Amino acid sequence: MAATNHAQEIKQDSQNYLATALLQLLETKDLNDLTVTAVVKRAGVSRMAFYRHFTTLADVLTAHFTPIITQQFDDILAHVPQDQKLAALGTFFTQLGPTLKLSVTRGFESIFQQIFDQNMQRFYAVTMTWDGATATQQKYWTQFMSAGVYRIWREWLLGGQQESLTTIHDLIATFQTATMTALRQQARH
Repeated sequence: MAATNHAQEIKQDSQNYLATALLQLLETKDLNDLTVTAVVKRAGVSRMAFYRHFTTLADVLTAHFTPIITQQFDDILAHVPQDQKLAALGTFFTQLGPTLKLSVTRGFESIFQQIFDQNMQRFYAVTMTWDGATATQQKYWTQFMSAGVYRIWREWLLGGQQESLTTIHDLIATFQTATMTALRQQARH
């Protein structure tokens, strides 16, 4: 068992070194301009260690950001009162602002957005009341709102945060309520 634990620690260390090295390199170069060779050299690990865990550099970013973002969503879903969940999510997204900006300027926003979208779909599955909505309506409403929430926070963060965070939360809540009301009205007809 000790050998297995040691192997897991080595695997985790290699993944952490690779993620740290990649994020450091992304401070000055775009993702498309980086190579596995540059990342493993910076990380101090072998190419074999890289390919043992990942196929692409994008995989390193996905493995790094998925648990961070997922854990925060899990904490909000489990520990924040229902009427404060959206605000808590906004605060978390604001904390990720520098990373979002880096992802936009360095060409890996799609990774960041995909992880956010997967978690927003879970968030809505848990927090929404689906009275009368069909499975198809639930699916597409969730995708629509997830994309919209991401774009609103993205625009707010990258646009210099001109409005208050409360204003942004109220706007998102209004969109959620209005679109859900429209969906429910459609379901009745």
